[in-house]
Amino acid sequence: MDLLGGVSFQRLEGAVKAASLRQQVISSNVANVDTPNFKRSDVAFEELLEQAMGSGNAGSLAGTRTDERHMVIGSASGSAPQAQVVTDESTIFNNSKNNVDIDKEMSQLAENQLRYYMFIQAINHDVKMMRTAIKGT
Repeated sequence: MDLLGGVSFQRLEGAVKAASLRQQVISSNVANVDTPNFKRSDVAFEELLEQAMGSGNAGSLAGTRTDERHMVIGSASGSAPQAQVVTDESTIFNNSKNNVDIDKEMSQLAENQLRYYMFIQAINHDVKMMRTAIKGT
């Protein structure tokens, strides 16, 4: 039995890593708000996770094989995708050809912080439940 290595836990771990990377990217955007020709970046993770999960399509689900005689269902990996940094080259926000909107960045920073805390609480809950199951109290 894979206590903390299951697909659900891997997805939570990937989400925490993506939120941490997003924090760094947004901080870089904020730091370069007055830099001429700077193009803001963002982190693509949720979209990639949704694609990996197949948006509810049964054909893209991954099954766990407990015996080599079992059929493979969906992709063999079932792990979460890696977050990717994407640069927005298409927009211009001000005359210096910089596209960083400080208000938008600060609201995304607050939203990302809430997501990060939610992911950490979910991981803590899973670990606590495992500890309770093992210890019995």
